[in-house]
Amino acid sequence: MGSRSLKHVALVKGGGPATETRAWWRWAVQALAVAFVVVLLVLLALRLVTEGRGNGLARAVAAGQAPAAPDFRLPRLDGHGSLDLSSLRGKVVLLNFWASWCVPCKEEAPRLEAAWLRWRDRGVVFLGLDAQDFRSDARTFLRRHGITYPNVHDGPGSTLPRYGVSGFPETWFVSRSGKLVVEHANGPLTSRQIDRDLRRALRK
Repeated sequence: MGSRSLKHVALVKGGGPATETRAWWRWAVQALAVAFVVVLLVLLALRLVTEGRGNGLARAVAAGQAPAAPDFRLPRLDGHGSLDLSSLRGKVVLLNFWASWCVPCKEEAPRLEAAWLRWRDRGVVFLGLDAQDFRSDARTFLRRHGITYPNVHDGPGSTLPRYGVSGFPETWFVSRSGKLVVEHANGPLTSRQIDRDLRRALRK
């Protein structure tokens, strides 16, 4: 067997540098794929746990309990720093989750603003929480509807599962001591609902 044939046999048996490089890349791609799947599973598990807690809040309030409202710190849409929910202790808070692209939110906005003007001097604060939205669109929404009560921005919507929010608009009522009281509302509120539930919250 000639030298050329021996080299060919050696390459076939050993694979050579090119074969080793391809094998390494295959291993690396497989490892990255496995790691990606593991990360997705961990994130899914965390989301399910968090959503479960949020849904548990609704069940607790419906059963007559008063669980603590999950605290958060989010940037204000008026550009004046951030706002903590806990900083509003001592007042009843109407916490409204919304987005600028939400059609029912557009219908509800004038009613919320009118109610805010009625209640703002009676120990009540309205707080809008814009989520899964662009900040510029949210600000345009507030200007268009003449909203004057405080609003904060949660672009990725990280606050939503903590409250079990599954759609917009949704509204929670927080007591003076920071507890969730009165069953939360799925969908746009009527003026009558707002007044009724704020009176209930003030009695807690």
